[in-house]
Amino acid sequence: MKTAFIGLDYIVDIMHPSGKIARSATLAAERDVIRHANAALAHARASGWLSVLVKVGFMPGYHDAPAFSPMFGKAREFGALALGGPGTDFHPDLKAELADLVVEKPRINAFYGTRLEAALRAQEVRQLIVAGVSTAWAVQSLVRDAHDRDFRVVVLEDACAAVTAEEHESSIALLRGIARVISISDLASVNEV
Repeated sequence: MKTAFIGLDYIVDIMHPSGKIARSATLAAERDVIRHANAALAHARASGWLSVLVKVGFMPGYHDAPAFSPMFGKAREFGALALGGPGTDFHPDLKAELADLVVEKPRINAFYGTRLEAALRAQEVRQLIVAGVSTAWAVQSLVRDAHDRDFRVVVLEDACAAVTAEEHESSIALLRGIARVISISDLASVNEV
C-alpha cells in the first residue's frame, strides 16, 4: 500500500450535536462531512489503500492531558475527550468499521505520541489523503507535519469542517501551499505514488 486515507477526530465530543465541545458540529452537518468521509473510507477499501481513523482523547484521570493548554486544559472540567467514554466514540453515522486502523492521540497532531508513522512506514505509504474536524487544528497540524516528514499530502476538502466557514476556508488556503486540495468527486483521480 502506498496511499493511506486518514480521517481525523470524527468523534461525538467534537462533531456531533450532543458532544461536549462540538463547536464544529453545525458546519460539519451543513457540509455533509460524514457522508464524504464514508465515501472516502469506501474508496480507500476498494482501492486497497490503508485507511486510518484517528481520535483525540485522554486516559481515565486525565493525567496525560496538558492542564496548561487553552484547548485541552478544561477537558477534565467538561468531562470531554475521555477515552472509553461516549464522547470519544466515532460519530454514529460514520462507517468506522471500514477503517483498517484506529489511532488514539493525546494532542492535536496525530503523529505526536502515537503509532501512526510506524504504521504508515510499515505499509510503505508515501501519500496521505487527509480529512477531518477541525480543519484549523487537527487537519492543519497533521498536514504540516506530514509534509515535513516527506509524505505527499492531499487534503479532501469536503470531508473537513471547522467552527466557521471562514476558518475552514482560510485553513484550506494556507494548506494549498504544501498539499494538493481536492473534493470527494476528484478522489478517483488520485494516483498511487
